[in-house]
Amino acid sequence: MKDYLIRAITTNKEIRALAVNSTDTVEEARKIHNTTPLATAALGRVMSGALLMGSLVKSGEETSLSIRGNGPIKKILVEANQQGEVRGYVSNPKLPLKLTKSKKLDVASAIGKGELVVRKNYFMKEPYEGKVKLISGEIGDDLSYYFTKSEQTPSSVGVGVLVDKDQSVKAAGGFLIQLLPEASDETIDKLENNIGKINSLSRLIEEGRSPEDLLDILLEGFDYRVMAEKDVKYKCSCNREQVKGVMISLGEEELRETLNEEGKVEIKCHFCNSKYEFNEKDVEEAIKNNNNKQEG
Repeated sequence: MKDYLIRAITTNKEIRALAVNSTDTVEEARKIHNTTPLATAALGRVMSGALLMGSLVKSGEETSLSIRGNGPIKKILVEANQQGEVRGYVSNPKLPLKLTKSKKLDVASAIGKGELVVRKNYFMKEPYEGKVKLISGEIGDDLSYYFTKSEQTPSSVGVGVLVDKDQSVKAAGGFLIQLLPEASDETIDKLENNIGKINSLSRLIEEGRSPEDLLDILLEGFDYRVMAEKDVKYKCSCNREQVKGVMISLGEEELRETLNEEGKVEIKCHFCNSKYEFNEKDVEEAIKNNNNKQEG
């Protein structure tokens, strides 16, 4: 099954629903970052969540999810847009295996206590940033809490990643269910009952259940129509000029010191591991441009 996302609304206009299969996309991230199973599961859950959230913004806009915890994974950063493109990384991709009592990958302890930061970069508008404390580290619960607390939209988010014995991604995906302002008590009760029927999202995807199949379970008893469908994929937007523009963030002193020692400055993109080399001329030009900006 290809990776894709669908967005739907019930005909009574009380529920917005999204579902995504992101198996190949998360596998691509695993290959790029060479993550161990626990890091793969953590990164994959956030990627699926970002794809769901990113599909709610307008074209040309971008959503980033940043998770910082006191656990060994340290930080996860994922960016996604309305076109279904996503990229991300974990600070510690080599997490040792740790399981919960139920023999599942212990993502919550890998993340620990911390905060979730959601940043929305709007087209020709000031970015929006919302922060909430992590309530579980399970990602789905934390995203649900963010929507309810920060955006005042009662929501349920489910994300899952199933890692195979050879460490490849066997299944990955997620769903986002949101109550719209006119939702009745009857709708809420029925929806809560439906959500409770999903015991293991990743197992359903492994069985071949499509995003439509997931919504059929979640929206059982409701009529709905699919408003949009889009393919999703891992895609990094970095390029040489962009990296050159941010190179100055290393600081003029460190740049000159690196030049003297190495004869060049090499910068690696966190999202795709692409390496960019800059010679003395490139570095001096970046420093000069930065100084001109500051003087202006």
